[in-house]
Amino acid sequence: MTTFAKGTDTLTRDALTVLQPGFTGTTAPDWLLRRLGEGLASVGLFGRNIASPDQLSALTAQLRAERDDVLVAIDEEGGDVTRLEVRTGSSFPGNHALGAVDDVDLTREVAFELGRRLAACGVNLNWAPSADVNSNPSNPVIGVRSFGASADLVARHTAAYVTGLQSAGVAACTKHFPGHGDTATDSHHALPRIDADASVLPERELAPFRAAIAAGSRAVMSAHILVPALDPDHPATLSRKVLTDLLRGELGYDGLIVTDGMEMQAIAAGYGIEHGSVLAIAAGADAICVGGGLADDETVRRLRDALVSAVRAGDLPEERLADAAERVRALARWTAAASAADASDTGDPDVGLRAARRALTLTGANGFTPLTEAPFVAAFTPVANIAVGDETPWGVAAELTRLLPGTDTGSFVGDGAGMAALAAAGRRRIVAVVRDEHRHPWMTSALDSVLRTRPDTIVVEMGVPQAPPRGALHIATHGAARVCGRAAAEVIAGE
Repeated sequence: MTTFAKGTDTLTRDALTVLQPGFTGTTAPDWLLRRLGEGLASVGLFGRNIASPDQLSALTAQLRAERDDVLVAIDEEGGDVTRLEVRTGSSFPGNHALGAVDDVDLTREVAFELGRRLAACGVNLNWAPSADVNSNPSNPVIGVRSFGASADLVARHTAAYVTGLQSAGVAACTKHFPGHGDTATDSHHALPRIDADASVLPERELAPFRAAIAAGSRAVMSAHILVPALDPDHPATLSRKVLTDLLRGELGYDGLIVTDGMEMQAIAAGYGIEHGSVLAIAAGADAICVGGGLADDETVRRLRDALVSAVRAGDLPEERLADAAERVRALARWTAAASAADASDTGDPDVGLRAARRALTLTGANGFTPLTEAPFVAAFTPVANIAVGDETPWGVAAELTRLLPGTDTGSFVGDGAGMAALAAAGRRRIVAVVRDEHRHPWMTSALDSVLRTRPDTIVVEMGVPQAPPRGALHIATHGAARVCGRAAAEVIAGE
């Protein structure tokens, strides 16, 4: 039974309860443990907090020794966005690969196995899946994080993912409501705007969220986007029309509403995190996610005090804050009951690799002879978006080195990348690896240069395959997870 520190009043406890902060390090700092004793109910984990499954299990046990019903959240989408395997690449292909296979049973199995691994480490809330319809192929932040560009496809796989994850005892947090797929701006940097007509939204953006709600998603994450057709004045995270009238009222959702990271510039630049957090709770959000960038006790104190002050000033109804806090506690009760249940399905440790193999799309395979000599891998490397992070390795070089010892590699970017790759490769067979070629004109130019001189080049596209297939063999992996790289390398080496 959780007990709270003496002198912590109900209002202060409620203000702490609605926060989902992060921290630095691989053990819980003293300030975080103290806040748990004062009413903090959730903790967010990031790649910086995880070194190994055993270490993560010890960390979550440390948190639960202070508060037994704590919600331990993580941003583990699998695929390109992984925290469990941030330094090696994920054992699971991401949503776009699962959408390419389009087998809902497989999606459910992948989500279950991922959830089983999270639960085994003491994590009980996953900020996933992404239910965004990637209707804008130039989207810089969603891309392969989406199941695809079809609302029907995204809806059925979102529901399957929610079901699989939650059957492992981990609460799903379906994101980014009301849909981040039709944006050309990354909300980490600025406020995106979606100018879709109101008649389009129900059948496109909202359809996957209806499916997630029907599947019982325990949480939904808001998007820091402006959708004038829904609310011309406020980003969705701060909009009562979006969170209360639409999500709660029209769609009938009764679970936890979590904000995306409040330090993202889409909110922080225009409102500040304190005022933004007050507006979000007032609009209908129940939990404030913060900690990707601001991960210290001072941030928690500032947000707690902002919420308490807003209630005392009459700017935030005390009943609204109390309702939000109760929804957090309700989710904690669900996770406690779910973790106590005995799951009869032991999962499939190899399901991620099986899915990655099935997701491959090959062009030119009929005339292709697998390599027997070590190639040169030319990785044309774009800047990773913040959600993915630069620290997660990607590509096929590591797996090709395992299969074809002596494989060499180089990373190339910008004007002249193609000529530089040709010079580095010498006489060796070239494997050119790209990621979202259609979004990077310099990448297309680099491939043109390589293929003019070396038409036998093998091309591996590890992003959204929008550009026309080229090369002696073109492999679309639909994602850059480690298992996607392995699946492509197996084809190249004839394994």
